[in-house]
Amino acid sequence: MLSDLFRSVVFGSWITSLAVIAVVSIAMDANVSTTALLVALDVAPALVAVLIAGGVPSPTVAELLHSVEANGSR
Repeated sequence: MLSDLFRSVVFGSWITSLAVIAVVSIAMDANVSTTALLVALDVAPALVAVLIAGGVPSPTVAELLHSVEANGSR
């Protein structure tokens, strides 16, 4: 339950930061290119996090060390 709550808080604050960027850009009469750059800087970390979290879980150190199959014993 705590992870669901944490996920919703992170997602809500990310959406809020996008809204703040849009409002401040409109209020300051910023160029479209400046607004696009700010939105890209806000979206990029979230995109990287989604790409990292979406894959197969990484192997543990023990799995890496013991994944070598021995052909013979010493």
